[in-house]
Amino acid sequence: MQKIKYIASLVLSDRQKYIYGFANLVNLLPPELEKFNSALSIGQRLPDQVIDQLIDGPTPAYYDAYQQLNEQLTDLLQIICLQLTEAGIPHHSIGPTLTDRQLDADAHYKHTLRCQVSHKMAATRAGLGWIGKTALFISKCFGPRLRLSTILLTNHVDSTRAIQKSCCGKCNLCVDSCPAKAANGMLWHDQIDRDRFYDAFKCRAMCRKLSREKLGKKISLCGICINVCPWGHRP
Repeated sequence: MQKIKYIASLVLSDRQKYIYGFANLVNLLPPELEKFNSALSIGQRLPDQVIDQLIDGPTPAYYDAYQQLNEQLTDLLQIICLQLTEAGIPHHSIGPTLTDRQLDADAHYKHTLRCQVSHKMAATRAGLGWIGKTALFISKCFGPRLRLSTILLTNHVDSTRAIQKSCCGKCNLCVDSCPAKAANGMLWHDQIDRDRFYDAFKCRAMCRKLSREKLGKKISLCGICINVCPWGHRP
């Protein structure tokens, strides 16, 4: 584990750009990935000047930044994984996102809107943040203004840093601002199912509608809740 931490500290040294942590995922992964029991969770910051413009939905600048950040994170994962391979450390990389076409081709995702491994789950287990009322991952450093990726590992990790409950309190800005009305205002904790406080299907339908209207693209982007979250406006 010391070797892995050393590699991460070198590649992710810019604390204005990245956050990262290690998560214990024992008994939390699907059977096909059960040989992995921990993860390196990585978050890369989205540019404030782009997020600040998401007043009523996605903009071309947001679309471009979203794509660029996904590409940068993918390249970053390749760099880290190459070093892990050279060090003989077993791992499995999970990129920041899949296209709507890829996701829609996945029967399980199509019916649940859940991926095989949750970046948000790994990030909360790594102590990087919590889940907001509209199912955003919210970090204390960048708020929700970031993209996540995950590298699964076989090394044992202490789970004492895991975050188990929301820090959103009585704030309902994201709930009130959501054009899909996809959230009911309940607070997340690590024992609550997503569907009890947030309707992912309502959110996706609205994201696709806004993306068609504002970008002319068949994708799922919105960003309004990211824009309004006060954690993203902290210095």
